[in-house]
Amino acid sequence: QVQLVESGGGLVQAGGPLRLSCAGSGRTFRRYAMGWSRQAPGKEREFVAAISGSGGGTYYADSAKGRFTISRDNAKNTVYLQMNSLKPEDTAVYYCAADYFTSAQAMGANHDGINYWGKGTLVTVSS
Repeated sequence: QVQLVESGGGLVQAGGPLRLSCAGSGRTFRRYAMGWSRQAPGKEREFVAAISGSGGGTYYADSAKGRFTISRDNAKNTVYLQMNSLKPEDTAVYYCAADYFTSAQAMGANHDGINYWGKGTLVTVSS
C-alpha cells in the first residue's frame, strides 16, 4: 500500500501559477504510476494528468494540455503538478492518485479503477 498526502493548494488569481505536491510513503513508490484528479463543486471528478513510474511517460486530459505539467522525483517520493495560466474553472479539490499501471496512458484510460487516493487539496482561482 501507499499513503498519499497532497500540499500546495490555496488561493491564486486567474492567470497565475500554482504547484501542487504529493508525498507518497513506502520504498516502492517508483513502481507506481501517479496521477492527479480534481473535483469542482457540483461536478463529477475529472482525471487530469498521469505519469509513469519512471517518469518517462505522461498523460493529460484535454483541459490540462498546454497549461499543466506533471513530474515526479522518485528520490523524494514526490509527484508534482505545475499549473500555469489558471482559470476560475480550475477551482476544485485536487486529489493525488497512485496505482500499478504499465504506463501513464493506461492510468488515464483506467482511472476509475485507481485504488490509492490522497485526501485532496483545495485550489481556488479568483477572477
